[in-house]
Amino acid sequence: MSDDPQQDGKAGPRVPKWAARSELPAAADGDGPGEDPAAGGGTKAGKGRPKRTGWRRALPTWRMVLGGFLLVLLLVAGGLVAGYMLVPIPAANSAAQAQSNVYLYADGSQIARDGKVNRENVPLSQVPKTTQEAVLAAEDRDFYSESAVDPVAMLRAAWNTVTGKGKQSGSTITQQYVKNYYLGQEQTITRKAKEFFIAIKLDRERSKSEILEGYLNTSYYGRNAYGIQAAAQAYYGKNSDQLSTAEGAYLATLLNAPSAYDVAAHPQNRQRALDRWNYVLDGMVKKKWISASERAGLTFPTPGKAKPPTGLSGQRGYLVEAIKDYLTNNKIIDDQTLAAGGYRITTTLDKKRQDALVEAVDEKLMRQLGTSTADRYVRAGGASIDPATGNVVAMYGGIDYAKQYVNSATRRDYQVGSIFKPIVFTSAVANGAVTQDGNKITPNTVYDGTNKREVISNGRGTRFAPENEDGRSYGPITVSAATDKSVNAVYAQMGVDVGPEKVKETAIDLGIPKDTPSLGSSQGAISLGTATPSVLDMTQVYATLANHGKQRAYSLVGKATKGGETVELPDRGEKTAVPRNAADTTTSILRSVIESPGGTGSAARAVGRPAAGKTGTAEQDKAAWFAGYTPDLATVVGVLGQDPDTGAQKPLYGAAGRARINGGGFPAEIWAAYTEAALDGTPAKDFDLNLEAGASQAPSQAPSTPGEQPSTSEAPPSDTPPPSGPTGTPPTSGPGPTTAPGPSFPTFPTEEPTTAPTDDWPTVEPPAGGVEGGINGGRGGGSGSGGGMGGGLGGGFDGGYGGWENFPGA
Repeated sequence: MSDDPQQDGKAGPRVPKWAARSELPAAADGDGPGEDPAAGGGTKAGKGRPKRTGWRRALPTWRMVLGGFLLVLLLVAGGLVAGYMLVPIPAANSAAQAQSNVYLYADGSQIARDGKVNRENVPLSQVPKTTQEAVLAAEDRDFYSESAVDPVAMLRAAWNTVTGKGKQSGSTITQQYVKNYYLGQEQTITRKAKEFFIAIKLDRERSKSEILEGYLNTSYYGRNAYGIQAAAQAYYGKNSDQLSTAEGAYLATLLNAPSAYDVAAHPQNRQRALDRWNYVLDGMVKKKWISASERAGLTFPTPGKAKPPTGLSGQRGYLVEAIKDYLTNNKIIDDQTLAAGGYRITTTLDKKRQDALVEAVDEKLMRQLGTSTADRYVRAGGASIDPATGNVVAMYGGIDYAKQYVNSATRRDYQVGSIFKPIVFTSAVANGAVTQDGNKITPNTVYDGTNKREVISNGRGTRFAPENEDGRSYGPITVSAATDKSVNAVYAQMGVDVGPEKVKETAIDLGIPKDTPSLGSSQGAISLGTATPSVLDMTQVYATLANHGKQRAYSLVGKATKGGETVELPDRGEKTAVPRNAADTTTSILRSVIESPGGTGSAARAVGRPAAGKTGTAEQDKAAWFAGYTPDLATVVGVLGQDPDTGAQKPLYGAAGRARINGGGFPAEIWAAYTEAALDGTPAKDFDLNLEAGASQAPSQAPSTPGEQPSTSEAPPSDTPPPSGPTGTPPTSGPGPTTAPGPSFPTFPTEEPTTAPTDDWPTVEPPAGGVEGGINGGRGGGSGSGGGMGGGLGGGFDGGYGGWENFPGA
């Protein structure tokens, strides 16, 4: 008998137990093993899972997804293992033995060679604990608890960089140390990958304290100081183990932006540095490294003045500093790479012109100074640009870099006064601006020059009523004559007529940086020079005017090489900043400032060739300016007042024995002496001007007010008259006037003979009710021929805007 069970009386075929599934007999529908016929049946035996059709066929199965994921994990793991095995810890990079940088004039002669990197390694035990913690608070607060790398932070930094949220490194202190000591600063994927694996290896081989010590000794703090010891000496004149908590926090602040946060070199960045310093201290409190009460008792530790190497004394230090700033600000070479050395930098500076500028300042100003308090306040800055190329050919930063560290040619903290006014007129012509009465603004347009005349906007008073120089009133006066005399009342109104925003746009187009302090002054104040661009910035503006409105961004570097390889410099293609007729018409009225007998810039006639320029005086005579140009050279000179002990801006009353220092004095004299020497041996060129309709190249002279002697309050207030030189009336050119002549204003007698008026432009006919439609204020008869030229800036506001006085003058 068989041992197999019977199938309910039905004998089926005998199948071996080991038979394959495919050999089993097919069951009848609905009665296969495991099926319930009453359930309507399931899948039929032998047919399996239904095939996928349509779009479902394009989707991967879960088996494929899982397999792919596992494959990626294997590849990543394999790559990490291979990278770890194949990337060794290298020897220290070449930056550990840094070289000097060599700076050359355009002719190849040497300006200076800066010294080797200033570095002195110290053990961690010589760095105060609070200084160590300040560095961690600034750079890597979880340093002691985290691994050598932070992939999440790296991915977040990469994402923020790609999406435009700011460039970030995402590196731990270990990674930064690897970059500083073993690799370099180049931003490449290869370097970043090496940094990643070396950091992991280093973290296994070195303690956290050793890594922190290495980081503190290799980081760059500015002032050519590498390492915490060199930084302590450079900023506070002490060893690292003597640093206070506040001082250590400031040095930690510098790690983020060494040049920008050096408040001695860049006083305009003090607030940014203070904000970063507070960030560091707040981080120390958050990590419980210092208490909130201790943090509250700390004050900002202003660092001492830098002590430059002796090889950078005289002008050399100013030039090298300006060149370094140019390279780093334009992202040609970064701070740390440049400080590591090895570069040969050929500048655009012309040695002959550089020497001429230094001699002009020394002869006309510095040799006139004594030991009085006012004389000790005197500073000077100058810059000169070739308008056709944009190359800076000369720069004067101060009497001696070893004595006066701040470069007076590049600092941005003194108001420029009336040398800003030509920007306002250029903007008026470029934008086709009109007066409140709808008359187009041209050199012959008549304004009301009454002292403290309220500025009108859309027929309403603004309570802005600036004072003219010495409180002098001019009555009705043309724009050209008002420029000669630098009449604040006229240009304050013109600024509102044009529109402060349009004036600001024109200023930026001409070359003033858009982040210049006070550039966005409200009402007409912007027109009076409350902004604080540098001497170099204003030289760019006047070079653009000299070049008929076309501009090449200024440059200090002609060529830079390292190890035989040339560094790529930025493209400085020429652009049209303002229309030619706007620039040229401005030039025409600036010629009158120099050539007109009553012009504030008459001292500049000593140059002995066609020239255009403008004088300027800042608040309380704290700065005096002259900005001028010939067709082939633009130069700006500033004489500044600063207390050598406190750094505070000071008035220059009484300096060099003169009652006042204004733009028509020392600055104009320096400009003339320099320009004459710089262009010696070159033919005198006349301006080729394409003027706005109604303009003329002839200088204007306004009649004087009754009973006043012709004078120029911008002229040097001394017993010696300003240098005189060739004069003459340039030929008239350009299209004829297009505005209808209006009524003539009477000429009043003066106490001394005066040259007959030479204003060839017809006056704009004023509307009924007086100039500019019945504007409040006197209509005093006649234009003054020699009155005041604008006045010192911005004293008190006397209750709102009313009674604004002492704005920047001529």
